[in-house]
Amino acid sequence: MGNADLRSLASLEDVPFEELSDSVVAVDAHNWLYRYLTTTVRFTSDEKYTTSDGTEVANLIGVVQGLPKFFEHDLTPVFVFDGGVTELKDDEVEQRREAREAREEKLEAARERGDSKAVARLDSQTQRLTDTILTTTREVLRLLDVPVVDAPAEGEAQAAHMARQNVVDYVGTEDYDALLLGAPLTLRQLTSSGDPELMDFQATLDHHGITWEQLVDAAILMGTDFNPGIDGVGPKTAIKLVKEHGDLWGALDARDAHVEHGDRIRELFLDPAVTDDYDLDLAVNPDLDAAREYVTGEWEVDEGEVARAFEHIEASVVQTGLDDWA
Repeated sequence: MGNADLRSLASLEDVPFEELSDSVVAVDAHNWLYRYLTTTVRFTSDEKYTTSDGTEVANLIGVVQGLPKFFEHDLTPVFVFDGGVTELKDDEVEQRREAREAREEKLEAARERGDSKAVARLDSQTQRLTDTILTTTREVLRLLDVPVVDAPAEGEAQAAHMARQNVVDYVGTEDYDALLLGAPLTLRQLTSSGDPELMDFQATLDHHGITWEQLVDAAILMGTDFNPGIDGVGPKTAIKLVKEHGDLWGALDARDAHVEHGDRIRELFLDPAVTDDYDLDLAVNPDLDAAREYVTGEWEVDEGEVARAFEHIEASVVQTGLDDWA
């Protein structure tokens, strides 16, 4: 639910990177990867990331270029990958598929008329996380010794759980659902330039004088990835309804409204499928030579697209090692 409605409820502030030093961030891998993938496709010639057999691995450029931001600011990323998708997201998945197919038709038309700007824009919008993209991403992370955790369901829910268990310090995602999942502190804009934005769960609850359950109820009234909102209910009205009537059900009664699968939707946010069955070694010791060979040799990515990023990773890892030794 990356919408402006939930953003308007969240407690947000910019935070300098220097205040985050020596922290661990559980990154919503699919969210992070998709943003770098689409940016790479839009602003990089496809010949730079297409193999001789026609396989596109723009993700490898995105991953290598995106990782230095963590290392240079002494942050340890833990990439949390999605497992299964809840059945309640079937409608949303179908809508996204239909939208992607419509964009693909527009993309083909743009190619036929030779509109290079439209091609670049639409090509980035039609990207999806294929098996090849996910497999190669995992392998380059392994070679760079970046910790990976596999979620049983939503990666963002697993990341929030790890933060609530104090296994990590922050959740890293652009999705405001982290707030509904109870992530104590979330870092947004980790794929953007400049300092990140901090989203504070407890400060949000305190500001509105509500409980976690009421925050979720308000979001359901506004609409989530799992349900459409109630007509005429925006952020202010949603908060007012749950405070006046106690919870989702009281609010729905007051509006003479209904939310299908309301109990299940609440459960997906308040008690999602997560696991504590994972090994986490935070001592990152990358094999840079192997990673370079994998990206530029095995997958034929243009060396010029990743050379500086590898240099930044190497420099930051060396500096971290010196700091630890001192």
